[in-house]
Amino acid sequence: MTSPNTTLTAEHERISALVELMKQEQQLLVAADADGLAGMTPRKVALVQELAQLSRERHLALGRAGFAAAEAGMEPWLAAHGDDNARAAWSQLLAATSEAKELNRVNGLLINRQMAHTQTVLTALRTPTAGAESTLYGAKGQTFGSGPSRRFVVG
Repeated sequence: MTSPNTTLTAEHERISALVELMKQEQQLLVAADADGLAGMTPRKVALVQELAQLSRERHLALGRAGFAAAEAGMEPWLAAHGDDNARAAWSQLLAATSEAKELNRVNGLLINRQMAHTQTVLTALRTPTAGAESTLYGAKGQTFGSGPSRRFVVG
């Protein structure tokens, strides 16, 4: 039977790797390096999937041991069965998870700032200028002018 603390080392390794990726992501966000960001996505997805699987295994082990099959079950299990190493591993995992959450929050703010900037630029590009000769391009590449229409009404 698997113990709830069996996955803690692997979880800590994965969350630490994720934290490092998120720090790199933050640098790429500040530099507005879209290509670099796109290259990180598969690695982040793989780490998150691995973390989810390890967490499910720990939750199952907690449930089989008679504790809540969730994060809330870990502290009572540690109080009843954990040793100093298991408590330290759990504490390290919680600290790394907290760091990942904060990095995610900050990176989200950076993404929102970049999106707002991009939206401002797009709005400026879509707004017609005052000149009659100004021409803009539509979604399908056709040009259209913003000046007065020279169409005749036949009636």
